[in-house]
Amino acid sequence: MQEIKLSVVVREGKSTKKQLSALRDEKRLPGIVYGGDKPPLHVALSEKELLAARKKGGANAILHLETGKATETVIVKELQRHPVNDRLVHADFQRISMTEKITAKVPIHVTGEAPGVKNDGGTLQYELREIAVRALPKDIPQSLTVDISKLNIGMHAEVKELSIPAGVELVAAPDLRVVSVTLVKEIVVETPAEGAVPAEGEVGAAPAEPELASTKGKKDEEGNLIKETAAPAAGEKGKPAAKGAEKGKAPAAAPAAAPAKAAPPAKK
Repeated sequence: MQEIKLSVVVREGKSTKKQLSALRDEKRLPGIVYGGDKPPLHVALSEKELLAARKKGGANAILHLETGKATETVIVKELQRHPVNDRLVHADFQRISMTEKITAKVPIHVTGEAPGVKNDGGTLQYELREIAVRALPKDIPQSLTVDISKLNIGMHAEVKELSIPAGVELVAAPDLRVVSVTLVKEIVVETPAEGAVPAEGEVGAAPAEPELASTKGKKDEEGNLIKETAAPAAGEKGKPAAKGAEKGKAPAAAPAAAPAKAAPPAKK
């Protein structure tokens, strides 16, 4: 693991939002150093130099932050970025001891070419992109590799198959999957020919006409039995019902003729 020196400026206490914005406008990154038996230390450093150090030494590069009065040996614990422009806005540094083991996350790289991808049209699916390891700071690798040259369709590689250097312990379970080779099936949606009428039940088919509900045996709101009536004959559509007829009731019968008056008795 490479060791890189960076110059930093100590900030007295927490800075205001205005002061932090001014630092970023000057391409300087605010940060904090914590851990060990010392109090937290607020610092500022060149954003460009920090990015160059990580590119050179990897994500777990050992950094010696020189304040002018002392040197802090650290690793980058977290980098915070702006949600819109993705620029760095803050850095967290953790103090380390070169004689004590630490836990760090290491990226995973693949080597070789999977036959299931090359010959059978499979897809290489990553299950893990990085993995936690424990070791002395100088023994933390920049990355770990896994060989995929024997993976056919349906096969996978596990954590126990990673190439682990001496002095490095894996924190993750050995049977976790790292990568797998899968076959993605294409779903073909058939488009009906122009002018074809889709069958009933198919997408695009006209909805079936609803059946007419029968009124036989049903009652109205007053509890009267609703009579089932036949459809009107041709030419009678819209013919009004007989005067006095009500829904659910038979029309009233015509009044009977009045009885004839008896003839007066003949005069004697």
